[in-house]
Amino acid sequence: MMMIPDHLFDEGINNSMFENEMKYVQNKKTVYDRTQRDYEQEQRDLLNSQDGDTCEIHDQFYRDHKLLLVLFRALAVMPITRSRPGTITFSWKSSATMYAICFYIAATAVVLVVGYERLMILRSIQRFDDYIYAILFVVFLVPHFWIPFVGWGVANQVAVYKTNWGKFQVRYYRVTGENLQFPNLKTSIVIISVGCLLLAVCFLLSLCALLDGFLLRHTMAYYHIIIMINMNCALWYINCKAIKIASQSLAESFRRDVERECSAKLISRYRFLWLNLSELLQSLGNAYARTYSTYCLFMFFNITIAVYGALSEIVDHGFGFSFKEMGLIVDAAYCSTLLFIFADCSHKSTLKVAAGVQDTLLSIDVLAVDRPTQKEIDHFIQAIEMNPAVVSLKGYAHVNRELLTSVRFSFYFLYADKQDAILN
Repeated sequence: MMMIPDHLFDEGINNSMFENEMKYVQNKKTVYDRTQRDYEQEQRDLLNSQDGDTCEIHDQFYRDHKLLLVLFRALAVMPITRSRPGTITFSWKSSATMYAICFYIAATAVVLVVGYERLMILRSIQRFDDYIYAILFVVFLVPHFWIPFVGWGVANQVAVYKTNWGKFQVRYYRVTGENLQFPNLKTSIVIISVGCLLLAVCFLLSLCALLDGFLLRHTMAYYHIIIMINMNCALWYINCKAIKIASQSLAESFRRDVERECSAKLISRYRFLWLNLSELLQSLGNAYARTYSTYCLFMFFNITIAVYGALSEIVDHGFGFSFKEMGLIVDAAYCSTLLFIFADCSHKSTLKVAAGVQDTLLSIDVLAVDRPTQKEIDHFIQAIEMNPAVVSLKGYAHVNRELLTSVRFSFYFLYADKQDAILN
């Protein structure tokens, strides 16, 4: 979804300003009656969110989460760069893309060698339980081969989404008079990034220790894949957290300004700003639709296979805390945790987008304001109803807690099938 164009955003503000000027004329007020706050607002209205230097000044979100973008470039997953002030771009001729291609070719060589050995092991296995484990090792190599499709293939859309964050923050400053801040976000990103690296190492070493046939040298093909899987979850979490913080800040600023002065001009400004934020949330899902649709399918498949293998082992041999059982449980728990974080942070973000401003709108005494203000309140409420806060992967799936129910039902049917097989 495209962001609200500047001319429409400015038109909405200018219409409100015109109505406000007419009100001054009708009341025979002069320009000297204006407050310092009015003059400051006029100065902010001169800012242009299309200007790169202006966006660079106000784009705190980029500065805070720059480390994530650097790590994704290092992993050759998302070779987007800050090509000029306020603008993130993707180019097949950029140095970042050239590095990504070279890194990918080298990593592919390692993955193919290890993958060939894993397939040979898979072909030599006779027991069904061991076959399940061998399948999982091969499946975890698959994400490497979708990087050009789900990473480089959507880089242009992701670059536009990241650039729109800068434009939104300029508009946020124009309307509220304050720069949008993300408290502790940079610290969280550093901690999460280090955690993703350590989690990948611990996960692979634990599987190497718990599962037979998973050699230590084979882990070399998996490190960048597992780190990429972890970082994708972290990236989604950070984006959702940023949307949540922006929603809360907008709602708090709106409540404070309404208490100071409830006018049609003010309501109209915040309506356009809220619509901008709502579109930013929807563009998050659209930009990463290909990436996270594939991500969810991978997680669902892994969880299903791991749980089925664990249940088979437990039903056939009893729960004996064997290495095979623990290895599959670790795999299922790992994938389930990442999937839960992915769905839960989206759910929490969508709840916050409309809640704060809606509470403020409903708390306004419409009998105490003039007719234009009442109309703007109605328009704002209608805008919230017509633009529900939903993260959709281009219509393929809504990312919320209900996404997890499909996994739950899969577990139930797998367990029921296993019980039926035993009874028969």
